[in-house]
This record gives sequence, C-alpha cells and structure tokens, in this order.
Amino acid sequence: MASSNIGLGTAAIGRPHYINIRESSEDAFDLQAFKKKAFKVLDAAYKKGVRYYDTAPGYGIAEQILGEWLLTKNDPSVEVATKWGYVYTANFDLHADIHEFKDHSVEQLTKQWEDSKILFPNLTSLQIHSATFDSGVLENEAVHQKMFEIKKSQNIKIGLSVSGANQVDILKKALEIKIEDEPLFEIFQVTYNILDQSLLTILDRIKSNGNRIIIKEGLANGRLLPNADYPHYYDLYKTLAHLSEKYAVGSDAIALQFCVQSVAPFMVLSGASTVKQLKENLKVGTFQLSDEDLALLYAFKTEPEAYWQERKQLQWN
Repeated sequence: MASSNIGLGTAAIGRPHYINIRESSEDAFDLQAFKKKAFKVLDAAYKKGVRYYDTAPGYGIAEQILGEWLLTKNDPSVEVATKWGYVYTANFDLHADIHEFKDHSVEQLTKQWEDSKILFPNLTSLQIHSATFDSGVLENEAVHQKMFEIKKSQNIKIGLSVSGANQVDILKKALEIKIEDEPLFEIFQVTYNILDQSLLTILDRIKSNGNRIIIKEGLANGRLLPNADYPHYYDLYKTLAHLSEKYAVGSDAIALQFCVQSVAPFMVLSGASTVKQLKENLKVGTFQLSDEDLALLYAFKTEPEAYWQERKQLQWN
C-alpha cells in the first residue's frame, strides 16, 4: 500500500512531452495508445492506495483522461485538485514552437473552470497554475473575487502553485491576500527537493493556519537521478546510491522520502509516466531515513538562483 502522503501528478500522462530528463521518443503519436497507457498508470496508482490526483488544463488532455477514469471508480475517497492559467498549444507535437502559454486573466479562469467541472464530484481544490509577480495575478482583484466566489459556492479549497527563484516571495505575498477578512489561499503547491530547499524558510508560517502544502518536482525534473551530464552532483549521486543500497529502494524513493520527512506536507506528488516508475516512487513510506541520513541530504541544498537557472536549460522531451 502506498504512503498516504503520496499523490499522482498527471502532467506526464496528459501530454507526451514535458520539461524533464527522461527517455524521449520520436515515434508517431497514437492517441488511443497514449490514453491506454495513462489509464494503466492511474489504475496502478489506485491499486497501490493513491487517492490524491493533481491535474490541470495545461497538461494536455489530462483532465479529460482523469474525468473518464473517475467514472470507472465511483469512489468518494478519491480527491482531485486542478489548476488554471496555462493553455496547452503543442497538440502533441514535440517540435512545436510553443508548447504552452500563460494567461492569468479572469476570463481564462472562468473558461477553464467551466471545463474543469467534469472532475466533480471528486474535485476538491482549484489553484492558480504557477503564480508569478510578472503575470499580475497576485494583484488582480477580479481574479481573487472570482476564486473566492468559487470557493464559497462549490465548497472547495483555493490555492496556487509556485515556481522560480523567488517562489518564497510569491508565497509571502499570497499569504497576505484576503477577501472579506478571510485568507483566500489555503493550498500552497511548491517546488521542493534536495537541491531547492527554500520552502523551509517559510514553512512554519504556511503551516500555522492549517494550510495544505503540496510538494512538486521532488526529483528536480529528473536531475536527482544519476546523470553524466551533471558531474557537479557526483557526491549527491554517490550519497543517494549509498542510501538506496541501505534501504533497498531506488534513488527516487530516497529523494521523495526526504520531502516527506523534512516538510511533513499534505502530499508529495509523483510525476511518474509509467507503471514501473510509479511503483518505484511508491516505495516511499516503506522505510524511514535516520537523522544522520537527513543531515547528509540537507547539505546538498543549492542557491535558488543557480537551481532555477539550470532548470531553464532543460528541454521538452
């Protein structure tokens, strides 16, 4: 049975290409085969006890796939979170000039919210997809009011996901936003992993009001898995290999367990695109890292600016 802290992110099963380090394929895209593979991953997650699924309109056809799959379950214990603000444009073409674009307008919120309703009755939360200062969404009172109305009328939680070297500053700003003297946001989906540990500087403040913390990119888009292209992480890879041998699990499970133990979040998301990857990820919770193990991993934190500059170099594949 899976750890109760592990959820499944659907970006990798809703579109064939993602910013990540993984095996790429130039095979012709087959929609039916793609959906069949996605259903297998969802079924495997469910059988392993996963009951939290994260999706977004920006993840290709992930919402459609998840909506169809939910009809086969009729299980009120399954919780779905979606986001709004990114529009997927690649149409499954790896060589597309633009894979997605951001639109944080109230009009886009209204449009994507209507589409996301296919996820009811399992839909429990709605988040701004990758909130930034540049998009102006944190100052857009029309957006705030619309999300507050959705929160109250649908009885769902409202949140945001953040990325970038200044994600802590974005979180601080978000915590200040109130409607009718009530904090607007209660879900904070944050990039956190062995390399980018900046969340820890604001962790207690976020948790103080009982807010949910969702961890994404726990494997640093694949950079935490041994890779010859990143020789500067040799000592980290060596440490992960040692801990993998110690606990008889993969480096991915070690990295995700670090997230679970160091943050104690509501959920850590697996971004698995195959059943094999998923099963390896879900070995989280079958062991506990010692204080000495955690200390070793804490020591590999990098500066956010360096982390995100390196991430910008990753390609769609």
